[in-house]
Formats: sequence, C-alpha cells, structure tokens
Amino acid sequence: MSTKLQALVNGRVLERGDEGYDAARSVWNAMVDRRPRFIVQCRATSDVIAAVRFATEHALEIGVRCGGHGIVGHAVPDDGLMIDLRPMHDVHVDAERRRAHVQGGALLGALDLAAQSHGLATTAGNVSHTGVGGLTLGGGMGWLARQHGLACDNVVAFEVVTAAGEVLRASAESHPDLYWALRGGGGNFGVVTEFEFALHSEPGNAISAELHYPPHGARDAMRRWRDLAPDAPRQATMTAILGETVSLGLVWVGNPERGAGYIDDMAAALSAVSEPIARDIAPLSYLDLQTRDDDIEGHAWRRYWKGHYFAELGDDAIDAVLARDGDGPLNAEIQAYGGAIADVGDAETAFSHRETAFEFVAATKWTDPADDDQRVAAARAYAAPLAPFASGAYVNALTDEGDAGLTRAYTEHKLARLIAVKDAYDPANVFHLNQNIRPTVSRA
Repeated sequence: MSTKLQALVNGRVLERGDEGYDAARSVWNAMVDRRPRFIVQCRATSDVIAAVRFATEHALEIGVRCGGHGIVGHAVPDDGLMIDLRPMHDVHVDAERRRAHVQGGALLGALDLAAQSHGLATTAGNVSHTGVGGLTLGGGMGWLARQHGLACDNVVAFEVVTAAGEVLRASAESHPDLYWALRGGGGNFGVVTEFEFALHSEPGNAISAELHYPPHGARDAMRRWRDLAPDAPRQATMTAILGETVSLGLVWVGNPERGAGYIDDMAAALSAVSEPIARDIAPLSYLDLQTRDDDIEGHAWRRYWKGHYFAELGDDAIDAVLARDGDGPLNAEIQAYGGAIADVGDAETAFSHRETAFEFVAATKWTDPADDDQRVAAARAYAAPLAPFASGAYVNALTDEGDAGLTRAYTEHKLARLIAVKDAYDPANVFHLNQNIRPTVSRA
C-alpha cells in the first residue's frame, strides 16, 4: 500500500523503520508516543489532496502536523496517516500590498523574519517554532494582538483542502461561512495549505519589564498591576509569571521612549504598594522578543497545561492564583487581552470570548514518565480552584476535556454555527483529530 501512496505524491512517504520516521512523528510534548502507519511529507497542495483522498479511501485517521505544539498530540494518529506540512514552509511578502502568503507548514519565526525584513509584522504568537497553522486556526494570541487583533483576525484568505479532496479559497467573498469558521474554529474543516495575512508597519522596537516579588508578598502589587491593565496603552501587554517568584510587568512593542515612560509609571505604581525584590527592564528587538521564549530542549520534555479566560480578575481570583505550593516545575502565566482583540465584533469570527480581560495558563514539564500522574495532577489542582472565576477557555489551551472543553471555548450560538459549517464541509468527520466539533450525524 505504501508503494501506491508514494506513486501519488511528490513528497516522501515514511513508514515504521524508515530513516527519519521517528523524528517525523516526534512532537513538542514527549508524552505523545504514537506510530502512524504512513507519514506523508507534503511538498505541495497536490500532495495534501492525494494524502486526504488516500486516507479516506483506506479508512485511515488523518493527523495534520506543522509545528507539533498541540499539547494533546492530535497531529500524530496511531496507525493512521500523518500529513506532515513542514516541507511546505515558504513565506512570500508583498511589501507594497502589505500581504504575506504563508504556506501551511511554515513556523512563526519564518513569518516574523520575512515580514520584518520589510519593516512589517502581523500578530504571530510568542514562540518562533510554533506552527503558523495551529496557532492561527485557534485564534492566535501574540504581542501585537492588542494593537492589530489576533492572528486569525489578520487572515485575508485561506487555501483549504477539504475532506472531499477539493481545493477551496475561503475569504469574505468566497465561501464566507468557511472563512468565518477557520478564524478560531481550529482544524475541523480541512487542511489549510496557504494563509494570506495582512501586515502592519512595525519598526521592531520592544521592551520587556518585570518586577519580581516573593509569592507571599505579591498580593497587593498584583492587585495594583491588574488595576492598571484596562487603561494600558495598546502597545503594552500586561504579563504576570508565577514561579519561584511572582513577576509582574508588561511587554511593550512600539515607540521606545513612550514605552520607557509608561514602564516608569507602572513601576512607580507597583512600588508604591509593595517594593519589588528585583527588577528586569530590557530593550530588545521585535525578532529577539519573538524568540526569547523558544524552547532549546526541543522535544525532550513531557508537558501538560490547564487554562482559563477571565472577564475580570477579582481579588479572590488573585488570591487563588497566588495560592500555589511551588512544588516542582509548575508555573503559571497571565496575559492581558483587550484592545484590538475586543474591537472585533463577536459575530465576525468563530473565536469566542472577545470580552476576555486576562488569559491564565498553568503549565508543567518533566522528563521521567514515572512522574506523569503527579505532574498532570499538579496542573489540574492548581487550575481547579480558579474555575469558578473563569469565563471560558482558549481553544488552543484545551487539553483532554472533550465536549466539555468546547463549551468553554465557544458560546452556545457559536458552537451551533460551527456544527453547521462542519455539516457542510466535513459531514463524515474526516478531520476529527482536533478539539473536535462533531457534525450533526455523529451527535444523533
């Protein structure tokens, strides 16, 4: 069967035992240890079409791999067919029109580098080795989101291979229902082989500012930090990192003089209620900002996380965030939303919870499989007391919640509309290895 498949595609087809097979099936979360029957390393859209048709003809589950950052590892189908988009990684920038044409296997770093070479950028996550596709289809938070909207808000058009093996262009003018669903609905509706992004002028100046507090002495400062967030300039994304210390601050992308002034004001406001034990304020380029959180360990770590959205971060919620035992490599991050994210009308995209003020994620990583249960339980135990304060969840931060997770990620009306689009483009649920929006027939 592999010979038949290889004859249909230009890219390489890998099976168990082939050189490169294990590397191709390895993803960012080392807990994921599945073995596809075939891995098709696609070089062109025609390869994706052939792979989808072959998989459906032979009843093989389809996983779609780009950056491989999905925590559940949906990209790796056990005994199924993995569509590996990574050879399709080209980025072409039309500086005059301020557009980027990005193939489905490109990483965020490639998009950032190509756009910045023309003094341009678009919202593109916080880690350069994340895949453009997975980030964007789920929404796409990044350091430019408060200025220019989420990554999905900046997509002008998608090239999509559907479950029927057809190629469609989805935009506001062509297949607008699919265009709506792809902006936040995840990988439920097809394989996106090209994104067309709107770009924005971005000279590339950034500043990172963190004021560090001991966990037992951070309460008053964190409340003040929260109070500053609603009126912060859109160039500022307020951040909190909770680990051995509590780091309160922001990331600024924009005019450095104005940024330095705002950071001085923020630092004075926090210090007035509680003096920090240390300060880290560093200017850096936008490209350096986009790579500073890159994980040099690659795929060596086992990982798990839990997340929440908060429409507001009340005093009781802050107390719950600070009530962690600090045991092991368990950290939490909080990032402010608002700004241009909230400017987009709720009905305009599948992405929900535009009213979100803050996103919270508790994350843990480890290397020993014997620690799996302990580490997963620790992340769940940290996040659970915050659930009563939450207003929803980011679909890209969902783990193993199933339908319950979808009801947190999407409003009831949005979910109904997404099911209708699923019925239209994938009624047999060919693309179900994702945070799955099941079609109507499978709900009967």
